[in-house]
Amino acid sequence: MSDISGTPGTQTSEPAGYSNNPNASPSAGLSGASLRKERGAIAAQACDTCRSRKQRCDEQRPKCGTCQKFRLECNYREPQPTKKDKTLVEILDRIRNLEGKIDSLTLRPPISPATAYPAPSNSLPSPLHATQTGLDPPVPTTSSYHFPDVSSVASGGVDEQYQYVSSVHQMLKWPAIQQLFASIQPKIPNIDLSMLEREGPASMVALRRAAIQSLPTESEPPVGRNSSISLHGPIASQIPLTAAHLNWDTMQRLGNAYFDSINLLCPILSRQSFMGDTLPALFNHGLNNNNMTSTIAFLVFALGEVAIAGTEGPPIHIYNGRASGIKGGTSDRPPGLDLFNEARRRMGFNLTECTVENVQIFELASLYYGTCFYPLDFWRMTTSASMACQALITSHPGILNSPTADLTRRAFWHCSVMETGLNLELGFPLTGLERMESVVGLPDFSGPYSDDDYMSNQESYFQEHFASQIVLRRLLVDFHSALNQGSTSLSQISTPFSPTSTLPGPNQVTIRQLALQLEQWRGMLPQHLRWQEDAPGSFPNGATTDPYNTTASALFAPAVTPMTPTVPTGAQQPQAQASGQPPPMFSTDLDAPPPRYAHVLDVQVALLRSRYYYTKYLIHRPFVYKALHHPDSVANDDAIGVAECLKATLKWPVAMSPTCRNKRLIPCSFFFTQNFLGILVLLHLTTTVPILRQIRGTLCGERFDIDAGETVGLYMDWLRDLKAVDDATAWHWEVVKGIYGLEE
Repeated sequence: MSDISGTPGTQTSEPAGYSNNPNASPSAGLSGASLRKERGAIAAQACDTCRSRKQRCDEQRPKCGTCQKFRLECNYREPQPTKKDKTLVEILDRIRNLEGKIDSLTLRPPISPATAYPAPSNSLPSPLHATQTGLDPPVPTTSSYHFPDVSSVASGGVDEQYQYVSSVHQMLKWPAIQQLFASIQPKIPNIDLSMLEREGPASMVALRRAAIQSLPTESEPPVGRNSSISLHGPIASQIPLTAAHLNWDTMQRLGNAYFDSINLLCPILSRQSFMGDTLPALFNHGLNNNNMTSTIAFLVFALGEVAIAGTEGPPIHIYNGRASGIKGGTSDRPPGLDLFNEARRRMGFNLTECTVENVQIFELASLYYGTCFYPLDFWRMTTSASMACQALITSHPGILNSPTADLTRRAFWHCSVMETGLNLELGFPLTGLERMESVVGLPDFSGPYSDDDYMSNQESYFQEHFASQIVLRRLLVDFHSALNQGSTSLSQISTPFSPTSTLPGPNQVTIRQLALQLEQWRGMLPQHLRWQEDAPGSFPNGATTDPYNTTASALFAPAVTPMTPTVPTGAQQPQAQASGQPPPMFSTDLDAPPPRYAHVLDVQVALLRSRYYYTKYLIHRPFVYKALHHPDSVANDDAIGVAECLKATLKWPVAMSPTCRNKRLIPCSFFFTQNFLGILVLLHLTTTVPILRQIRGTLCGERFDIDAGETVGLYMDWLRDLKAVDDATAWHWEVVKGIYGLEE
């Protein structure tokens, strides 16, 4: 039996009239036409000797069997990219080019800022900090920067008036925000706002209702235990599935649902190996063993049920007629729980294995906890996955030259992206995984490739999205280090647990250069991933002007899985066409019927863009600190920096429809919850603090007030929705209610 990681092994024939599974459907066992035709193992790379002899190579490393037998030198060439891999190779080349520029970034500006950025035609009215009865004439907005006096910022120096912090909860400790909290404390007597100062942000993540400390372990009474039903249709998203329901049809359905959604967002498994080898073997031999194959299978089935119920299931609550974006299951029992519990019973037998499958088990478990909104459990499993990945690479370095090398790299970078977010935003310690980056290298999706994955990539570009996320993560780490000035790695940087930052702050020139590097990253994206900076909800640049024709129509193409997308109603199309503009990909109207995109394209696009805006927001936030605490020293360049920060907070696609309507599919959703709280606090300050109010009215653009109002509505709806399943979000919601004077 071939393992899930894609290692070539003995091919297992599909069931033919007999199965050890007593609940298997007879038709499923007898009908060979309903099963996918198997393929032979695909050779990853033959050595030069076997290639010249034109014989099959067993691909053993460091020497294949033939070279060992004849005592010959065994050399493997670097695999050449096929035509379908060319785009990804171009992305990886751009990554290396951009990383070289980041590595060369020092505290000394390489060029004169005055010549690097054109000056705006007007200056911000002075003094900025003065309270005015009326606004001065508006200043044209610009995304460029103006440095009229380069000597005012010492080369390589720092300015204590700029303070950089990565965590929202560190930002909430700023004196100006503490004053705001003190003013609203009487409005929310049941909320202890000093908790953050005493216990840190991790205490908020760990909040759970006393009656629900962890996921339930007991199973609900199964429905139809003695039947061999194949669950389809609306009822499939409402009936909790158990192992008794796993006939061949249901196993395929859940597997396809997982690979058409979760695995496109976090591509850590091989679809060809799982669907072509693992499922038939499990069906023939049963699911009662405790090996890693069956453990991974139950995790895939659990996440497959989440993918279906999370998009087609009933909402867990309704607020003022608006259905929740959390679908399937209940607040106490999420979808897929019984299948996940089957995996948990087996996980203990595989805890210390040093294999790719061991890493995948922990990663899949962390993803499931994320879909249930259990952030602390998500962190624990992510940490376990990172440690397992380190143990694997340390004990078996040859795996990076084996047929499972690409899967190992994908698993590594998934862990790395998750770890970075948890460290920067919540202060959770790193495991040391980042020290292996140069050894591991970047994934290139060179392993066995199924037709379904090829079609998924043609329509959603999930490989390019994953590669672009890796680049953005690496840039964010470098930016974080540069803004802290002097730290060489994340492990040396102060965390939200630290009462105050002991590292010097950034200077203005460094911030400008980092912002330019971020723009270069966006400019280097493939055409079909790019978007207009000021239109976060638009279709990619590569789409046609009419998304309902030709190119973009593929986004609504019928899927081959039960997750068939629905096209927006015809009433929406004429309205969009009448305005002369194509309809947006994402909408702020949370009450309108949302479109459904095949292969979770909307989630992939929303994650990439939202993390870009998050990075831009983070880079420019030191300007906001200076404006709040040193308003007398704010110059024109500082004001532009504040405006850039404020504009970067607006309408992150992850909070817009349709993505926010399927919150169970958003990895690490509490990461966005933390940031939405900070942005709501900041947008409120722009209406009460004179200097921020003036910058908002003069430098942020004519549409800022409209966009800011929509943003507040989106982020409030996010918090209101999630507070039903997460106590930390309920705490955030009470704070926002106090700030904005809301009533339930």
